Order: sequence, then structure tokens, then C-alpha cells
Amino acid sequence: MANRVVVTGMGAITPLGNSVEAFWEGLKKGKAATAEITKFDASDCKVKLACEVKDFKATDYMDFKTMKRMEPFAHYALAAAKEAIEQSGLDMEKEDPYRVGVIVSSGIGSMQAHEREVVRCEKSNKIAPMYIPLMIANMASANIAIQYGMKGINTCVVTACSTGAHSIGDAFKAIKHGDADVMVAGGCEAAICKTGILGFAALTALSTNEDPETASRPFDKDRDGFVIGEGAGVLILESYEHAKARGANILAEVVGYGATCDAYHITSPAEDGSGAGTAMIVAMKEAGIMPSELDYVNAHGTSTHHNDLFETRAMKYAFGEDAKNISINSSKSMIGHLLGGAGGVEAIVCVKSILDSYVHVTAGSKETEGEIDLDYTFFEPKNRDITYAMTNNLGFGGHNASLILKKFAE
Repeated sequence: MANRVVVTGMGAITPLGNSVEAFWEGLKKGKAATAEITKFDASDCKVKLACEVKDFKATDYMDFKTMKRMEPFAHYALAAAKEAIEQSGLDMEKEDPYRVGVIVSSGIGSMQAHEREVVRCEKSNKIAPMYIPLMIANMASANIAIQYGMKGINTCVVTACSTGAHSIGDAFKAIKHGDADVMVAGGCEAAICKTGILGFAALTALSTNEDPETASRPFDKDRDGFVIGEGAGVLILESYEHAKARGANILAEVVGYGATCDAYHITSPAEDGSGAGTAMIVAMKEAGIMPSELDYVNAHGTSTHHNDLFETRAMKYAFGEDAKNISINSSKSMIGHLLGGAGGVEAIVCVKSILDSYVHVTAGSKETEGEIDLDYTFFEPKNRDITYAMTNNLGFGGHNASLILKKFAE
């Protein structure tokens, strides 16, 4: 018999705040965290804005020696994991460590380490001894496991912008099918550096709008690209029986996961929305619900021309006429696109939306166009009872992930 999978803890490091509550209160205020780039001198870059994490001090979450052995993407992951574990009340001294796993992934790893070491190599033909372990994307999962003694499943999903959602989905499956009792799951990223900005700008993926209020405006007719963000979102997932046995406070239940590939193009989603739409259908099938039962979708909603149009087609493909009755929004309107970290923080938004019966506004967006004609929560947030919430993430390469979370009931 399959296990029920519940959420018992959450942690977040985001451009709107360095805790779940600060992040959520920031979203409720409806003001974007977009501002001028400070992580490097962007004066000669066409793109001037980003959503940076602010007032973060790694040594508030770990000792100095540990901090020095990690790059920012892993700092954010370990900090978010610490908050999530503390909220969950998980005590590793009382757990079988081989039944507790970690899948907290980054889509890129450390571009900053690449930048530094290429320069060093060109100048001196030498490389820092820790270059490789600082740079590789799996070190977020590895360092969380090392810090807490978690010896179970430990992997790193790298699927670009769907990394975080796939990580949570894989963790959900591991618990559902009995391979773990507890999983620490989510995503992280810290790619606001010169190569990161220039790389995405070269793809014409980034907004060149210099107005912080409207640079990220998902589903708006004047959208011109995404604003890059950074941070981490981590959830503690565990089987219902395990959570119940230890008296944990259950926040929500994970009930569905869909994963597909467009097999179409390296950067563009499938134009008819069938790939992402099928992922949504698969998630609903696993959850045992019809589109009419879905209350809320936290969309991938990047603010790029192709994504927002094709994601709208995907939702119509999956939900049919019921698409018009679902409240949709994009958290990226306020925190930018966290790339591999997006799925983690956006799953947290779903849980908070369920708990508070609240759908935050898609900030900065004012007017849709043509086929983009669903309810994207422009102008004002909504108070709405939410039983089933879906979050979608679509990654370069055609990777699609859909998760469904449910209001918890015994």
C-alpha cells in the first residue's frame, strides 16, 4: 500500500526575506524585490536589474569553516534546510539515518567559482584545491546530509528551471513507495554574476526593462523577458504514519506529481502546450482529482514571450473549460526567476496559500493579450478557500514538472 506524503517543515531564503514568514509577508505586500544589480559591476551590461537575496550572513546558519567549503547556492540551501528542519521538529538522534534522505538541487551550481578559477588558471596555470567541490551542483544535498547525518537517498536533479520541482517530486515518490521515511527536498540557486547575466541575456531571455516595478510582468502583453533571482526553498516531506508517530505538525499533503519532456527544443516549450499539459494531467491523475477540483495554480510564469503563451496553452490543454475558474499567479513577478530554486520556493507558496486561503497578486502585470486570457490575479490578491493547489515548472530542454498539494485532513 502506498504511503501518504505530508509536509511538516519549510525553509526559505529569498529576495523578499530570509525565512518563510518574511518571504510570505513580502508576497502579500505585492511589491517586487527587483532592484539594480549589486553582486558585480553591471554598468556595461544591457541588463541592469535582478532580484538579489539581501542581508544574508552565512555564518548565522553554519560555522566559518563549513561556510568556507561552500558557495552561495549551497549556503542558501543549508540555511533554508535549517529553518525547515527546525520547524518540523525532526530529531536525527531518534531517526534511522538511512531512512532520511536529501534531494536539494541546483540547476547550475557555482558560476562564480567558474569565473574566479578561469581567471586564476589563465594567469597562473593553477586552480584552487577546492574548485571542483565548491562548483558542482550536488554539494547542496551533500552538505545538508553531512551537517545533519542523513544517510539515506541523496541525489541532485539537474533539469534547469524545473530542478526544484523535480527534486520534490522524486522525494515524494521515494516516500510514497517506501524507500524513505523522511526527505529534505527543494531547490537552490545563486547565479547573479557576470557570466550568468550575460549568458541569459545572450539568449534574449532576460528583461532589459529598467523599471523595477514592471521588469518582471508575467502574462502581460508588454513582457520582455525574465528577471533573474536567487535563493532556496526547502520542504521536509515524510510519510503520514511517521509524522503522526512522532507528533509532528502537518502543514499540507503532497498528492500528485507529473514529469514529462517536450522533446521539442532546447530553450522553447512545445508551442501547443502538450508536454507541460500532460505533466499536469499526470499529476491530477495521481492525485485522483478532476480539473474542476483544482483551486489554484502557481504558474511557471517567467515573463518571457514564449513561456507565458505556451504555458497558458498547456493549462487549457490540461484543464479544458475549467481553466477559466482556477486562480493563477506567478511568484516570479516579485522574486524573479530563481532557476533551480524556483520549484522549492513556489511549492512553499502553495502550502502557505492553502493554509491562509490566499492567492497573492501577480505584481506589475496589467493587461493580457489574445490567447492569454485566464485569471492571472492581476491588480488585487484573492481570498479563496484552497483544497488543491498545483505548481508548475518548465525547464530549458523541455523538462516539465507539476506538483499538486492538498489541504491536510486526517
